[in-house]
Amino acid sequence: MSLTSFPESYWLATAKIPEYETLRESVKTEILVIGGGISGITTAYLLAKEGKKVILVTAGRLIGGTTGYTTAKITAQHGLIYDEYIHHFGEDKARLYYEANNGGLRFIRETAEELGIECDLVEEDAYVYATSEEQAARVRAEHDAYVKLGIPGELTDTINLPLKVHAAVAMKDQARFHPVPYLSRLAEEFVRLGGHIYENTMIETIKEGSPSVAISTDDFEISCVDIISCAHFPAFDSGFYFSRLHAESSYVIAARTPWEDLKGMFISADKPNRSIRSVTYGGEKLLLIGGESHKTGQGICTIKHYEALYAWAREKFGATDFPYRWSSNDFVTLDKLPYIGQATKSKPHSYVATGYRKWGMTTGTAAALLLRDLLTGKSNPCEELFAPSRFHADPDIKTFLAQNADVAKHFIQGKLEWLDKKTQELNKDEGSLVRLNGKKSGAYVDPDGNLHLVDATCTHMGCEVEWNSGDRTWDCPCHGSRFDYRGQVVEGPAVKPLKNLQL
Repeated sequence: MSLTSFPESYWLATAKIPEYETLRESVKTEILVIGGGISGITTAYLLAKEGKKVILVTAGRLIGGTTGYTTAKITAQHGLIYDEYIHHFGEDKARLYYEANNGGLRFIRETAEELGIECDLVEEDAYVYATSEEQAARVRAEHDAYVKLGIPGELTDTINLPLKVHAAVAMKDQARFHPVPYLSRLAEEFVRLGGHIYENTMIETIKEGSPSVAISTDDFEISCVDIISCAHFPAFDSGFYFSRLHAESSYVIAARTPWEDLKGMFISADKPNRSIRSVTYGGEKLLLIGGESHKTGQGICTIKHYEALYAWAREKFGATDFPYRWSSNDFVTLDKLPYIGQATKSKPHSYVATGYRKWGMTTGTAAALLLRDLLTGKSNPCEELFAPSRFHADPDIKTFLAQNADVAKHFIQGKLEWLDKKTQELNKDEGSLVRLNGKKSGAYVDPDGNLHLVDATCTHMGCEVEWNSGDRTWDCPCHGSRFDYRGQVVEGPAVKPLKNLQL
């Protein structure tokens, strides 16, 4: 496992991503798309097909962020969400959400067929299951919501898992795939259509106007008419997104088990969540088992989340080996609907797409379809539903207050926490917060015995980071930024690295 990145995901380990150049000069374009995941690549591809002049930039490698660390389910079944949406927003908006995500599924399926992309795309039903009677009641209510919304589904108490299930709701004709070859091909098509891709190009500052100017950390400028931020966290200072989004970490293991005949994709209604799906690529059959979600930078020692998944996989599926493990960060909005559209009402040429709540394959594709329509003057029925400027009294106010109270708590605790750990007490491959010259610092001793010291204050808004022993990263508990052990940015909203320190 590389110490300079997350644990290697199955997707990144089993497919090669073409390399693209880094921005080395100031350039001009019509549209700038920021973000090298599914929404950014698909948006750039769709706009290029419309004849637009587009540049796509990503802070790291293409597909190397959350999209490369997904479970890659292509489904409109996003947990037990439709009954909740009906109660909060009404049947019409809940139905629109389903139709948007089903449209994303349909686009992926049709595009893979049209371009002849070999991406292990397999159609399967998706299930939410309950192993307790309490959660079974919620599953039955979700099935009732399917009936109201006209979603093809089925209520059952028998599924293809070695678990005692009280109830499960199926969404029919969903799919799973390998995202890397699919998105690599879309990127190639984007370039063939005249687009330009710049990897390892982090945007540090955006000056919104006419034209807008994005400035990279290397001080190169990209002048454009429209900017679309499809990055994990919006690149704009406007919109106060830091107070309207929170980051959640979750974990995935790939397991070799006797369960080679697993059919269907599964997620539990019970806590802790468990996500299960099979994968076949290059002749190897594995189960992907995910879960253990928590707010980024908060909770127990992160390696224990992996250990919990290992133990569960052994107990339930007889798992014998775990060739891959990884974690990802996902952002959640105040009302659990994504923000897609004009970043703020006062900035007509700035757009965002974020807050997919762990369901980026379909929702990220739906976002690209909506953004294409917005930038080409086409009508789209989901424009109002996903508008970032929306505000719902229920549940936005309650969530906003709780979320920002949590940020304030961790900001203060991080400043007041006393540390007595010393750098010389660290073992090899161990990290910890330490007190260095009276200041809180982050220390990590690599497997070769080299000590790496960083300032523990997050460069985004000044919270104190925490050590993530499972992934060997420094994670911010306030807004979800992540840094590698050397302090380099792994995921935003931070754009500047942690300062390196010396003894």
